Amino acid sequence: MNFIIGLFRTIILLGAVQGFIVSCLLFFSKRSTQSTRILSKLIFLMALASFKLYASMQGWFDYNDWTRVLDAVLPMIIVMPFGPLIFFYVKSSVDPNFKFSRKDRIHFYPIIIDFIPQIIAIIYIIALITGLIKNNYKPFGLTVGSIIDDYNVYVDIPRWIAVSSYLLWSAKFLNNLKERSDGAATLSQIKFKWLHQFIRVFLVFQIIWLAYLVPYIIPRYTDFMLSTFDWYPLYIPMAGLIYWMGIKGYMMADNSANNPIRKLNAAVLSLSSGIIDDAVILLTKAMEADKLYLDPSLNLQLLSRHINIPQKTISAVLNQHVHKSFNEFVNDYRIEAFKEKLNDPAMNHLTIAGIAFECGFNSQATFQRAFKQSTGLSPSEFRNASVEIE
Repeated sequence: MNFIIGLFRTIILLGAVQGFIVSCLLFFSKRSTQSTRILSKLIFLMALASFKLYASMQGWFDYNDWTRVLDAVLPMIIVMPFGPLIFFYVKSSVDPNFKFSRKDRIHFYPIIIDFIPQIIAIIYIIALITGLIKNNYKPFGLTVGSIIDDYNVYVDIPRWIAVSSYLLWSAKFLNNLKERSDGAATLSQIKFKWLHQFIRVFLVFQIIWLAYLVPYIIPRYTDFMLSTFDWYPLYIPMAGLIYWMGIKGYMMADNSANNPIRKLNAAVLSLSSGIIDDAVILLTKAMEADKLYLDPSLNLQLLSRHINIPQKTISAVLNQHVHKSFNEFVNDYRIEAFKEKLNDPAMNHLTIAGIAFECGFNSQATFQRAFKQSTGLSPSEFRNASVEIE
C-alpha cells in the first residue's frame, strides 16, 4: 500500500515539475504566440495546484510556524481562471491576431473566490500582530480554521460550474466556426481536431471531478472521501492532463509555420487581378443594387450563392483587398442605411433599435457595437449630434 501511495505522489510531483517546465517553454519560446502564452498560464496553474497537494502530503508546510504561515497566506490553488483561459486559448488559436480587451478582463474577476481563504488568514494574522485578539485565544483560531476548511469544501462547486460552463461555451464557439461558411479558410483541420480534443479531454476531467465532488460536499461523506481516496482520483488525472497538454500544445506551437492563416494568405496572393476586380464589382452590386444587407440572416454562404463566387474567394478578397471582414463589410452598409433612415420622417414612429432592425441588424447589442466602432459615437449620440447640426 505504501508503494502505491508513493507511486501516486511521485506521479503528482512529476506532473507538477513537467507543468512548470513546459509552461516556461511555451511562454518564453521565440515562437511564443498569444495562444501559447495563454496555454502556458493554464498549465502553470494546474502544476501549481499539484505542487501544493504534493507539498502538503509530504508535510513541507508543517516544518515550522513560518512555513505554516506561508501555506496559509500564499494562494496556490487558483482554479477560477481555468475556464476563461480555456476559452481564450481556443479563441486565440483560431485568430492569431486576438488581443485581450478591457471587456475580456471581467472573465477573470471571479478569481477572488480562490483568494478568500488567504484573505481570511491574512486578516487573522494581522489581528494577532496588532493585538486585536490574543494569541492564546484558541477558540477563535479554531473557528477561523473551521470556516476556511468549510469554505474549501464548498468552493469547488462554483469552480466546477465555471470551468464546465466555459468548456461548453468553447465547444459551441468551435461548432459555430465550423458551420460558418468561412470556417474552412480560417482553421486548419489539424488545429481544429486538436482544439476539439482539448475540449473533450477537459470535459472527461470534469466528469471525473464531478464524480468525486458529489460525495465530497456531502458533510457525512467528506471525511470518508479524504481518508479513503484522498485527492488522488482528481490529481492523478490532472497530472496526465498536464503531460498531454504540455506535449501536444508544444507540438502545435512548433507547427506554427504551417498555420492556416499563412496558407490563406498564399491562396489570396494567387488570385488574379481579374478575379479580384470581378468579385469586388459583384459584391458591391449585391449590396448597393440588390440590398442583400437588409436580410438579417445573410451569411457568407448565401452571398456566395447569390453572386456565384466561392466562399473562400469572397473571404480572401474582403480580408486582403477590401481590408474588412465579412461582418464589417455588411454592417457598414447597414450603418449607412441607418443614418439615412434616421433622418427620414417616415421612420419617426420607430425607436433607434427599430430602425436598426429595419436596416438588417438582428441584435441590438451587435448594432450598438458596430455603430460605435464605425462612427466613434453611440447611436443616440449620433442622433443628438444630427439634430444639433440641423
